[in-house]
Amino acid sequence: MVLTGAEIVIRCLQEEKVEHVFGYPGGAVLFIYDALFQQEQVRHVLVRHEQAAVHAADGYARSTQKVGVALVTSGPGATNAVTGIATAFCDSIPMVIISGQVPTAAIGQDAFQEVDTVGITRPCVKHNFLVKDVRDIAVTMKKAFYLAKSGRPGPVLVDIPKDVSMHRCEFEYPKEISMRSYNPVVKGHQGQIRKAVQLLLEAKRPMIYTGGGVVLADAAESLTRLTRLLGCPITNTLMGLGGYPASDRQYLGMPGMHGTFEANMAMQYSDVLLAVGARFDDRVIGSPEHFAEEPRKIIHIDIDPSSISKRVRVDIPIVGDVREVLDEMIRQIESGEARPDREALAAWWKQVEAWRARECMVFKNSDDIIKPQFVIQKLWEVTGGEAIVTSDVGQHQMWAAQYYRFDQPRRWLNSGGLGTMGVGLPYAMGAKLANPDRQVACVTGEGSIQMNIQELSTCRQFRLPIKVCLLNNGYLGMVRQWQELFHGGRYSESYMDSLPDFAALARAYGHVGIRVDKPADVEGALREAFTTHKDELVFLDFQVDPTENVYPMVQGGKGLTEMILSAEDL
Repeated sequence: MVLTGAEIVIRCLQEEKVEHVFGYPGGAVLFIYDALFQQEQVRHVLVRHEQAAVHAADGYARSTQKVGVALVTSGPGATNAVTGIATAFCDSIPMVIISGQVPTAAIGQDAFQEVDTVGITRPCVKHNFLVKDVRDIAVTMKKAFYLAKSGRPGPVLVDIPKDVSMHRCEFEYPKEISMRSYNPVVKGHQGQIRKAVQLLLEAKRPMIYTGGGVVLADAAESLTRLTRLLGCPITNTLMGLGGYPASDRQYLGMPGMHGTFEANMAMQYSDVLLAVGARFDDRVIGSPEHFAEEPRKIIHIDIDPSSISKRVRVDIPIVGDVREVLDEMIRQIESGEARPDREALAAWWKQVEAWRARECMVFKNSDDIIKPQFVIQKLWEVTGGEAIVTSDVGQHQMWAAQYYRFDQPRRWLNSGGLGTMGVGLPYAMGAKLANPDRQVACVTGEGSIQMNIQELSTCRQFRLPIKVCLLNNGYLGMVRQWQELFHGGRYSESYMDSLPDFAALARAYGHVGIRVDKPADVEGALREAFTTHKDELVFLDFQVDPTENVYPMVQGGKGLTEMILSAEDL
């Protein structure tokens, strides 16, 4: 079968069972778009900005076990996509980005809309390719999908010059791919796993700390079984929320900068810490020097060997697929005679419950002004905790993570590593297209939403009934909070002056817009959005307390136990 390069690209997507491609056309990819037009298997979603295309593909991947796909043109199309690529790279999200390039003869000649896409993206992709021969497209696409989803997942970019997309050759898609220089380890070392199990069963104060790797490996069920076998406390990071049910007694809440008092104290004072698919991020453990002050043994399970002992020295490293390793740990415990020290666990839980009794997540509600935490609590109640919740980045992100209790994985989509404003709405688009029968809510701020607000047009075109919950405090809230606490209240450029009427703006795009000013109206507005207007996009503009800060808080450079629990601690 002789096909053009453009047709081969589409056939490759069909072979990979790709259902949605998010993109924006341009000169260098017109042949690919023409090939898209002439088939129906792969559906294209036209965004209004290339950054949103990559974010939407990212949200699609985060909410499923599939690889997200984006398609952009050369030059500004590719550079607009870089922020989305870097966002996915920091959070290890499997994606394939196809970018157009100027014709091969024009590469390096400063041609119209030419940039070195491979060079620009090299620091923020798992791998990238420049395809110079049409005969290499099929095998390169096979490699791209394999790389994106195997081992530690990540974005892979395929750059295709325009003339390559025009040329013809016979098409044959490889059934399998083998790369001599890339062989990720899946099975954990048996000896290391035995050591880890023995250490956990002998522990007096065991603690489990998990990250996004649990979600990416679809290991939530295995993690839950192991945690209940061990009977110890557990914490999920911002990226790992839903990896263990938030409603379960053993769950202590999120750790780190805006984590709970009990989670941080248990992390610090455990004698054996099992880290699963987590990377000891600075926002999680605070100061590494402070974290190392308390003696403990650390077991670290991760698919990526470069993540182990990168920031914190560990005692038992286990390289392998998280789910495979957890399942083997469960098998060894269940088949052996040793069991956790129940007496020691009881004493440990007594201490943990004393920390939990501080009730660090209680906030002072108001009958006069809407508290942002109250909105998230009501969102959780109205959706029964079953919605897919996306967020942008800032105070609203932390409140959503703190007060929406996630009991299952892939329900919480946010930019954890790069902290990218503007992801919330495109994430929601991708999640809704991937999960049309699920409720999808985007929690955002008035700063973040304006980064990609043009995607309300995409939502209108594709009839995506997302519920946008804007916690509108009139500030770049997290910036304002730090300026208040650590910069003498000098609010340099954090005030969002001249904000639009968001409800009216939503209506201008053809959606439902609702402004909410009173606490008594919050629940009713949410119920109206999810019931009366369940088949429409509803933009809820909640006018929240502009002075509210996110607590608890660990100041940058401080240790986990040096927490500010409320304004009274200042």
